[in-house]
Amino acid sequence: MSPMLNNYHNLPSGLKISLFQVVYENRFSLDLPENTSKMKLKVGNTVGNKTYRVELKDLRVFFGLQEKTFGLSRTGENMKRFKTDYKGVYYREVDRIGGGGIERMYYIVFKKDGKVFEEKAGGQYRDNMTPARAARLRADRIEGRRQSRQEIREAQAQAKKAEADKWTFDRLWAEYKSRKPDLKGMVTDDNRYEKHLRPLVGGKEPKELTTFDVDRLRVTLKKTHTAKTAANVLELLRRLLNFASKKQLCETPSFTIELPRVNNCVTEDLTPEQLSRLLEVIEGEFYVNPAAQIMKLALVTGLRRGELFRLQWADIDFERGFIHIRGPKGGVDQKIPLNDSARQTLEAIPKSESNFVFPGRGGGERVFVGKAANRIKALAGLPKSFRPLHGLRHAFASMLASSGQVDLYTLQKLLTHKSAAMTQRYAHLRDGALQAAAAVASDIITQAGSGSETKFARVK
Repeated sequence: MSPMLNNYHNLPSGLKISLFQVVYENRFSLDLPENTSKMKLKVGNTVGNKTYRVELKDLRVFFGLQEKTFGLSRTGENMKRFKTDYKGVYYREVDRIGGGGIERMYYIVFKKDGKVFEEKAGGQYRDNMTPARAARLRADRIEGRRQSRQEIREAQAQAKKAEADKWTFDRLWAEYKSRKPDLKGMVTDDNRYEKHLRPLVGGKEPKELTTFDVDRLRVTLKKTHTAKTAANVLELLRRLLNFASKKQLCETPSFTIELPRVNNCVTEDLTPEQLSRLLEVIEGEFYVNPAAQIMKLALVTGLRRGELFRLQWADIDFERGFIHIRGPKGGVDQKIPLNDSARQTLEAIPKSESNFVFPGRGGGERVFVGKAANRIKALAGLPKSFRPLHGLRHAFASMLASSGQVDLYTLQKLLTHKSAAMTQRYAHLRDGALQAAAAVASDIITQAGSGSETKFARVK
């Protein structure tokens, strides 16, 4: 039977104890009756019959949700020092952790810079410590070749803090997202970062970025992706560096990331036959496939994919004949005329309880339509390279430009382009209209001259 110790420690007066647990290397339990003002320690079998005294440190006692700290240390013969054959090295006998019996705990004593230090070297079994190893440890401490346990802990804490304070690209990207939660295209940018940037630079600090890193990223993207994708990824990297520099978060590289030139003047058009087939498929799918409704409105308005997804019924002014575009690509709200085809399309769309014209799951904003739109594209026999939504925006612009009835300035306003340079890609489509106009002038002159003989006199 485990012996009961005769040592007591006075508890704070008035403390009522009902639920408690004592933790001290899992070897001690506390025997306390209710409303007691003193505590008694009962020693476990693995400890043996030894004398202890209680001090105000190390021993944690939990009373309900309250925690009180007490201490436990040996007294008498078992805590005395034992000399070794090595100067400044001694040991004490302590209880062996994880097994029965006793082990030696070695200590070193030395003087440095006028101060006497006494430090624990390690246990006989737990640290595989010997007097010889303790002596070498003492020599290293004297010569400054080894840090003390406390110094090691402090260095580790400082290193951990420094690591936490580092502005890596991963941390920089998280900060960027938190400061710009409503930025358009954030989902796309996040996918670009996770797929292309994180594997290469995620754990690096911006100051560690080299031109070699940028060139390697550019070459890798060129092999597996389009030039436009490479430009977008590199632009995102440059944007992050500019953000860090502007907010003075960390040091950034001195070089500038150059973006590859991209031919962004590709236009998509539909032949009359393709347009006819597409409209036929859309009409057949209109009431069973929301993608057909979206594609029809894209064709007759030229709205962008995101603008279609964000469109709400409150944005449609049927009375005045306008569609209000909230948060367009340019950033400033716009409005475009509601033509007859768009009005008929919107009036034919069945309304739901959602505020969105084309609601997604749960009535919220739609985020995807690709699979259903590609099905319609395939049924209409359109080219594989044709983009179902953005291609229809190009088709809308191409039809207006080639008609000869809409000037480029008006077309720019209908497409909500910020600059005329974006609309200029459709300028070549006006060539046919200009040639037709020139032909009209030729016909007028020909008809005027057909009624009389034209004579030319030689001038001397």
